[in-house]
Amino acid sequence: MKNRIIATSGLAAFGLATLPLAVQAQSNSAKQESATVELNPMVVTATLAPRTADQSLSSVTVLDEAALRRQDPSSVTEVLRGQAGVDVTTQGSFGKQSSVFIRGTGSNANVLMIDGIRLRSATTGAASWEFLDPRMFERAEIVRGPRGSLYGADAVGGVIQLFTPEGQGEPTPRFFFAGGSFDTQRYSASLSGAEGGTRYHFAASRFDTEGVPVRRGGDDKGYDNTTGMIRLSHTFLGGGEVGMLALRGRGNTEFDASGPAEDDFVQQVAAVYAEAPVTDTWTSRVTLSEARDERDTLAPTYSSLFETRTRTAEWKNTLAMGRHEVVFGAEYSEDDLGDSQTSGLAFDEDSRDNRAVFAQGLLDFQPLTTQLSLRHDDNQAFGEELTGSLALGYELDEHHVARASYGTAFRAPTFNELYFPFVGSSNPDLDAESSETFELGIRGQYDAWFWDLAAYQTEVNDLIALDASFRPVNVNEARIHGAELSAGAELDGWTLAAALTYTDPEDRETGNQLARRATQSLRLDLDRELGDWSLGASWMAQNHRYNDSANQQRLPGYGIVDLRAGWDFAPMWSARLTVDNVLDKEYATARGSDFDPVTFEAIPFDYINAGRAAFVSVHFGQ
Repeated sequence: MKNRIIATSGLAAFGLATLPLAVQAQSNSAKQESATVELNPMVVTATLAPRTADQSLSSVTVLDEAALRRQDPSSVTEVLRGQAGVDVTTQGSFGKQSSVFIRGTGSNANVLMIDGIRLRSATTGAASWEFLDPRMFERAEIVRGPRGSLYGADAVGGVIQLFTPEGQGEPTPRFFFAGGSFDTQRYSASLSGAEGGTRYHFAASRFDTEGVPVRRGGDDKGYDNTTGMIRLSHTFLGGGEVGMLALRGRGNTEFDASGPAEDDFVQQVAAVYAEAPVTDTWTSRVTLSEARDERDTLAPTYSSLFETRTRTAEWKNTLAMGRHEVVFGAEYSEDDLGDSQTSGLAFDEDSRDNRAVFAQGLLDFQPLTTQLSLRHDDNQAFGEELTGSLALGYELDEHHVARASYGTAFRAPTFNELYFPFVGSSNPDLDAESSETFELGIRGQYDAWFWDLAAYQTEVNDLIALDASFRPVNVNEARIHGAELSAGAELDGWTLAAALTYTDPEDRETGNQLARRATQSLRLDLDRELGDWSLGASWMAQNHRYNDSANQQRLPGYGIVDLRAGWDFAPMWSARLTVDNVLDKEYATARGSDFDPVTFEAIPFDYINAGRAAFVSVHFGQ
């Protein structure tokens, strides 16, 4: 009850705090027409078709290129942390294992996509967020709520899609170099442009740091990452288009596993596609892709090699019928573990395939809009799953849209849960987890600002958990309900983004809070343009969480402040200073344990994050 009171009070306080902005925004609306495009951006992840944020009938957050460049993050998780409905835990800083929770669902119950290509580990079910260089991307879309009827397995809490730049205009070179705390060095260079219907973008980056300890009294744990990317496309006179993408990152990260340990890793996506207008109203697209997540681990007590290759063929069709639109298609994918093994033991099964068909109707009966979608998956390992969704939107007036939705989704059992090599540690008879979600929301969209409020409840059945012998079984049920308030404004050189989140992720069997999820968070990003100068700050605060399902290991809440400044000191040249965790706060979002060989007891320790860190960078290019 106390948490609910605090959350409600926080929402009220935030609403009162934004009233002055509302008044000022409306008074300046005539001068801010250009801001509407940025504050009500086009979104494709929510519906598989371009829709503005208010038309998508979804809870969505868009981080555009300007926001990413202002914050100049060293990792993707830095910009995701504290966004509406998003929680991030890490086992240290700089390339250390990270988990991204959306609306209280597990990190393996959310989907990461890069330009439409899904990237994850089939052994753990989760994406390796920590190995993605943010300088390779110009945009991120965070869609909260179930999308199983569009993307299949694991889209229970939501979908995060990262977009790479697409070349346009004259050849445009860019380069960047930075250095700072912990002997950190960062470099990147790119060239993009377009000519005669052909668009291109080439980029490369390097990140290298000595790192910081991941536990009190420990040694520095380093990290390096080298990433390269090529994106090419060509549009023909008849409207057809072909293209390709290749992105590969590889490097090494050090960590602690009862002693010094390290991972060599590879993250890679590659795709080719062809799109053509079949008729004036029918467009068809075929995409062939492969995603790789590889990790070679050497630790004091074990070694392992995990190689996930996911190959996908997708056929998608879009029919335009006046104000209405229909999207339908089919998909075939195969997961392959290659030579994956742990401590010399191989998996009982090393591949599985999935066949799916899907359809979606986007119907516009102004002021009422309707979205219906349905998908059928047939998986070789765990059988058939049918998912669907229905969303209704009503335009109350020219500034306000109310929405209501219902959707189902499922989480596929991972290869670790089904076939892990150790005796008694896996269960090939597992069923997929299933979920259903109800959501109500309303969005206010104005010339210079917006706000979005949503409340939801998710029920998860056949939750996969460990029994008394540490074998995964379908036993638990979970109920997650929560509310999110987000807002943004662009006023006279000021840029504001705010997100307030309350979530209650409960294990229905025990009544305990699901592990490693905070229930309340607040994020504020504020930036100011002053001619050739810019100043900015971010404040992120979260309450406590429990590291374990029994709720015995409590990790305290925290608040951190980041500061930044920029200077355009010459045409095409700029410099930036960022100071992360300026108050030097020590905080932890996850806990590990050592095994005492004498007492046979687990000795817990906190995975601490980096303290104050300063970085200076120089940029060339628009």
